Amino acid sequence: MPELPEVETIRRSLDPLVVGRRIEAVEIRCRQLRRPLDKDFAGQLVGRAICATGRRAKYLLFGLDNGKSWILHFGMSGRLFLRRSFPAAGAGTAGKHDHVIVSFDDGAALVFHDPRRFGLMLVDEGTTCPLFDGLGPEPFDCDAFDGEYLKRLGRTTRRSIKDVLMDQRVVAGLGNIYVNEALFACGLRPRRRLSRLTRAQCNALVESCRRVLREAVEHRGSSISDFLDGVGRRGGYQYKHHVYDRAGEPCSRCGSTIKSVVIGQRSSFYCPKCQS
Repeated sequence: MPELPEVETIRRSLDPLVVGRRIEAVEIRCRQLRRPLDKDFAGQLVGRAICATGRRAKYLLFGLDNGKSWILHFGMSGRLFLRRSFPAAGAGTAGKHDHVIVSFDDGAALVFHDPRRFGLMLVDEGTTCPLFDGLGPEPFDCDAFDGEYLKRLGRTTRRSIKDVLMDQRVVAGLGNIYVNEALFACGLRPRRRLSRLTRAQCNALVESCRRVLREAVEHRGSSISDFLDGVGRRGGYQYKHHVYDRAGEPCSRCGSTIKSVVIGQRSSFYCPKCQS
C-alpha cells in the first residue's frame, strides 16, 4: 500500500500536468472497488476543471472548480497514472485492471489501475469528507504531532511504539516501511512500549519520523514491488532502507544481523545492537 511519501510523490508528479485542465469524459469499467462507485460519480466529474492537488494521510485529492474534491485511496495495489494520448472509450485498448479512465479534451487521461480492487474513490468535500473523520494529525504538523503528544498518549496505553505509530488515528500517513525506518533512526526497538519512553525519546522519535519521511519524499518514495509515480517512474528510497525487509542481512551501521518480529500481524525489522 502506498504510504505518505508515495502518495505525495504521485501528487507532485501529476500536479503540473493536470491542474487547470477540464475533464471531458469519465469511463467506468468496473464500479466494484473497496466500496462501489457512486451512481453519479462520472456526472460529478465531467465538465469540472482540476484547480489544485492535495493529500490527506494516504489519500490523494484533486480540488475541483466547484469547491469539491475528487478523493482517491490506492488500497493495496492501486495506481494512478497519466496517459498522454488515450483512444475513445470502448476502443478496447485499456488494460485488464484499468477500472476508471478520466479523460481530458486533448486525448490524455488519468487511469486508475487496481488489480486487487481495494482502492477507493469518490467526490466529496475536501476538508469535511467523512473518510477523514478520526484521522490523526499529519506527521509534519509541528503543532499537533510532537513529543508531548506522544508522551501524553503513552500515559493511556500499553501498546508498543510500532503499534501506536501504525494507528492512523494517532498519526496519519505512516505505514510499515517508514515506521520501521524511523524507529531505526532513533534507536528504538519496535516492541518497546510507548509508556516506557522518556520525553527526550518521544521528541527524538517524532523528529526521526519527519526526517525519514522528508528523505523518502526527496527520493520519490519506495518502489518495493510495483510502485510508480503518476508518469510511470520508479522511486529510489528503497536503496536507502536500513532495516525494512532486510531480515538476515548485516546492519548498515554496525554489521549485526537484522532481525524481524511480527507485531500487529505486520513484520517489523530492527537491529538488535543499534536499537534498544
